[in-house]
Amino acid sequence: MPGDLVRLRSVPSTFEGEIIRSRLEAEGIPVLLKGGSSSDPYPTGPVHVFVPAELEVQAQLALSDVPGDDVAASADEVDPT
Repeated sequence: MPGDLVRLRSVPSTFEGEIIRSRLEAEGIPVLLKGGSSSDPYPTGPVHVFVPAELEVQAQLALSDVPGDDVAASADEVDPT
């Protein structure tokens, strides 16, 4: 994924993260999902959605009609690496 990543949104589940990923990738925006305990057969926990910094505005616009609250309690502490 090119350039620096920024956290676009955090959602409560892997399912919601995958929906956002699909929406953004359909717009040509690469996405990185972190969290959700994907090693478990039933992934749980918050998922953080990252996009390249240069595409942040485009990604926000692509999700402007997608409802949801950001679940990250301390968003500055979420690291994409």
